[in-house]
Amino acid sequence: MYARERQRQILDSLSRTGRVTVTDLATQFEVTTETIRRDLDQLADQALLVRVHGGAVPRRTAEVEPDLPSRRVANIEAKRRIAHAAAGLLPNDPQAAVLLDAGTTTAELLPHLSGRRGPVITNAPAIAQGALAHTDLAVHVLPGRVRPTTEAAVGSSTVEALRSLHPEIAFLGCNGLDEAGFMTPDPDEAAVKSAMVRSAGRRVMLADSTKIGARHLVTFADLADIDVLVTDVALPVDLHQRLLDSGIEVHVA
Repeated sequence: MYARERQRQILDSLSRTGRVTVTDLATQFEVTTETIRRDLDQLADQALLVRVHGGAVPRRTAEVEPDLPSRRVANIEAKRRIAHAAAGLLPNDPQAAVLLDAGTTTAELLPHLSGRRGPVITNAPAIAQGALAHTDLAVHVLPGRVRPTTEAAVGSSTVEALRSLHPEIAFLGCNGLDEAGFMTPDPDEAAVKSAMVRSAGRRVMLADSTKIGARHLVTFADLADIDVLVTDVALPVDLHQRLLDSGIEVHVA
């Protein structure tokens, strides 16, 4: 196979899955990892993808924030596995307050709230609506302006409301993470996520493989600010060690 055809197929795979890895592509095309790295570097030079640890993500992952309908159908099985693993971190006390950040991965926790009776706090009206299916829960929706892209409440009123709340645990999402911390493209959402991190007793980050190594405009939490990362893929060795050194438990679903 010519390099041009192989690179076209790499881009096709990237558009379907949201992330490709050097090792998987080398196996798929029966070439060396050095050949794949060269392919990815050439595609990155043409601004057709973004190189990350061990592979690549689409250019849009790093530059353009996908809307909620697009994210609801992307990598859905991985998000469900992550949520299932994260459910094991829910407090033993069924009346403990739980904070759910807006996002499609955090939304997958809703089925796991069955049997709980405590407050569920969220800045996502859609998550609040889903939580109402569990009638024993006390559902609280944070105030604020709802962003059309993510359907998350943001703004000064959202941040202010979080100042007086102290949930036992918060489950958060991000758009990217690397050694610099956890990132999102929008400053208003970053401010809310930072407030959530400050408010909660335990902070759990849910991030599927498309987020690993992706960089965005705003870092809303340093590595040391998060207690647990739940993901669906083995992390690059250097990043994994950096997380461990920062005190983060890493769970691979």
